[in-house]
Amino acid sequence: MDRKLRGISAVILIIGGLTLLSVENQVSILNEIKFTGKLAVATRNSPTTYYEGSEGSSGFEYDLVKRFADELGVELEITIPQSLDRIISMVTNNEIHFAAAGLTVTDARKQIMRFTSPYQHVTQQLIYRTRTGLARPRKITDLFGREIEVVADSSHAERLKTLKEKYPELDWEENTDLNSEELLDLVSENMLDHTIADSNEIAINRRFYPELRIAFNISPKEPIAWAFPKSNDNSLFNAATLFIDNMRRNGEIERILERYYGHVMNFDYVGTRTYKNHINRRLPSYREQFEKAGKENGIDWRLLAAMAYQESHWNPRARSPTGVRGLMMLTQNTAKLMKIENRLDPAQSIDGGSRYIKRMIEKIPEQIKEPDRTWMAMASYNVGYGHLEDARVITQIRGGNPDSWNDVKENLPLLTRKKWYKNTKHGYARGWEPVRYVENIRSYYDLLVWHTEGGEGERKIEPKAVVIDSPVL
Repeated sequence: MDRKLRGISAVILIIGGLTLLSVENQVSILNEIKFTGKLAVATRNSPTTYYEGSEGSSGFEYDLVKRFADELGVELEITIPQSLDRIISMVTNNEIHFAAAGLTVTDARKQIMRFTSPYQHVTQQLIYRTRTGLARPRKITDLFGREIEVVADSSHAERLKTLKEKYPELDWEENTDLNSEELLDLVSENMLDHTIADSNEIAINRRFYPELRIAFNISPKEPIAWAFPKSNDNSLFNAATLFIDNMRRNGEIERILERYYGHVMNFDYVGTRTYKNHINRRLPSYREQFEKAGKENGIDWRLLAAMAYQESHWNPRARSPTGVRGLMMLTQNTAKLMKIENRLDPAQSIDGGSRYIKRMIEKIPEQIKEPDRTWMAMASYNVGYGHLEDARVITQIRGGNPDSWNDVKENLPLLTRKKWYKNTKHGYARGWEPVRYVENIRSYYDLLVWHTEGGEGERKIEPKAVVIDSPVL
């Protein structure tokens, strides 16, 4: 080979080597995230997605995406844009890695973004308020001429545009300033005829606005998923999709959903209205005692108040057929143990009940973490620690997690069945009672937090985030 050919071959080899080196040095999005240690995610500030609770960051979307970040071994950086449209633009413009914002997967959105496997399904529901001059709408044509407002660029707006093709007389306004929860507030205040909300949003918020009603569903079930930019780099998208699929298969998604929605599904309109009335009329007489007891025992005073409401509806002279008495409905044995002389004295009752529930929390095995620890302590307060332990044993026998309240509460009712209780240490118990007891207290607590943090009390159009997490302990 002559000198000229050797020179050309050398150049080709160098160019080829540089090209190969360049390809090898291309860093995938996933590897870049692991190198920088940062995962940038956009979400919404709402009870169904992300909010700052009493123990810090909370919300279904937050819990899910935080687990993904932990699995990657990186720090989660949350961004909360001012509007839904801004969230979508941040995704399409590659300003973030993805959005975990409770986004419904729609045909229009799939044109500009790509979605992971769904982790939740919701239905769009038309919302109205009772006790107005407007009759309940039962079909789309009943909405002609009525005021409807939805969040701009939302799946609700997309659905209405689809319906308008069949019903040209259907009209609505798209609001660029308010979110879905704020529009629900306007309907509750009789400042707006109708809005549309996803079924998960209305499930949580109806407790705070008891006059709100579901008129009818305006969509079939729709998937919710994480939204990613369209890209040739599939590394992060594939990892997220695999993560969601695994979480769904191992039941973790259902457990997170249960944590945030399990205690709100059985909505009691009459009971909620009565409770809200009692917050205004009865609670002020005892609030100072609850706050004092909460501070002394390291328990959120609103949790103690919620427990007392479940026990006595804040009636200091309440009495049950079994002889438990007072605001916290203490038994004679409990009162004696807590050195309470007069169960009918509100301050003594609150003091004794608070110290007793703290005692129950401390009795729960150390490996059980919050919020499960508190829920199990409450169940013990209701049914007895021995029966709770029996239920935990049954849970383990049936392949569940005895340290998870969600698993244990599924098995507590089995204490009414001879097949199960005959082999337990403490025997028969009305196991469904502590389940109902705990779930009621969780709902009462949510309502009280909402009320004390600027909900109905101040009539703000921008409601505070709802705490659906464990109390401060």
